Amino acid sequence: MALSAPSTDPAVLIAQETSDDYTFRTFTSETAWTLGTALRTRLLSLPASQRRPALISIALATATTGTSPLHVVFQCATEKGTVPDNEIWVRRKRNTVLRWGVSSWAMRMKTVSGLKVGATANEIEGAFVRKFALASANGGAVADEFAIHGGGFPIRVRGVEGVVAVVVVSGLKQEDDHAVVAETIKQVIAEGH
Repeated sequence: MALSAPSTDPAVLIAQETSDDYTFRTFTSETAWTLGTALRTRLLSLPASQRRPALISIALATATTGTSPLHVVFQCATEKGTVPDNEIWVRRKRNTVLRWGVSSWAMRMKTVSGLKVGATANEIEGAFVRKFALASANGGAVADEFAIHGGGFPIRVRGVEGVVAVVVVSGLKQEDDHAVVAETIKQVIAEGH
């Protein structure tokens, strides 16, 4: 089954991400396993036009600063063909979700909404770096530690304030990375999680 195109309206995206349809009752390592394996199954069932090797990573939103290690509770490659760069993309998308509390796609759409229609990828990335005064080793074209490309999505739990975990997919086109995560989270929650 093909993926749906995600919204490009940041307000719609954020409302979706914080709605009950995308909020878990609880989130444990068992929930992460259920979500991670559902994502892998969904990715492997995509039509050839959307399917590519991808890395799936789910990490708790603990120990995000200092020298404490990140607590990854699920991670796998879907099939041969992922590369070390997928891990870098996962880290940068996760950092975006943890810092701003919204999906990496929503942050991209927020950035795009402040620019002229038809802004290039370089203009979008540069605007993001400048707006938040982010470190950029390449002169401001891309943030070193953050990525505003689809695929990073916040995990929320009813009755808990803030983001409790982050799920990231890296390997598809960015809008498909976002769509597969959003669609699979909604499905897993609808099944009672």
